[in-house]
Amino acid sequence: MSKPLYVFDMDETLVNGDAAMMWNEFLVEKGIASDASFVEEDQRLMGLYTQGKLDMEDYLTFAMQPLGDMTTQQVNPLVEECVDTKVLPNLFKQTLPLIEQLKRDEIDMLIISASVTFLVEVVGRKLGIPEALGIDLVEKQGRYTSKIEGVPSYREGKVTRLEQWIAAQPATYSEIHFYTDSINDLSLCEYADYAYLVNPCPRLKALADRPNWQILNWD
Repeated sequence: MSKPLYVFDMDETLVNGDAAMMWNEFLVEKGIASDASFVEEDQRLMGLYTQGKLDMEDYLTFAMQPLGDMTTQQVNPLVEECVDTKVLPNLFKQTLPLIEQLKRDEIDMLIISASVTFLVEVVGRKLGIPEALGIDLVEKQGRYTSKIEGVPSYREGKVTRLEQWIAAQPATYSEIHFYTDSINDLSLCEYADYAYLVNPCPRLKALADRPNWQILNWD
């Protein structure tokens, strides 16, 4: 029996915006990130991400610095608040109807994102997609560090993480459908059987004339 798997990037794909940037703005609003240049540096680094040039270790060293003195038990409620107040109000209007339809059809879904796991898992849970992969961080003395644990779900690493996840599932999937906006996900687009490019960045859009690739204009 045919059993497809639907895989979603998160930022600029399900969410009309970048959840990691929303999180960092939230930290500034809460006074947790107090460096005056924090948002400016975040924007600079995310510009590199858009170009496919971001060094993920450099980004995480920067992004996790404000949380250095906070325990995971202090951080996690803030993540819940941020997702509720910043992320969910900025979903594309096509996001929830698609997820609900896939649920009705009993189709398995997975989010795989280059944002950190503690953020991706909350977004996934609130969207009704319990399976969510992000960049796992080493925890030390009850705190999140900026050190990556395992393979980061970024660029080619997304394919590796997806293969690892599939290998651990009891189901056998007949085809993979993947939604993304970003050139960083080119490897996973090529790995999937079907790719759906949601408002794709110019570099990805330029490559879209391929069998089983479709451009979606979401708002």
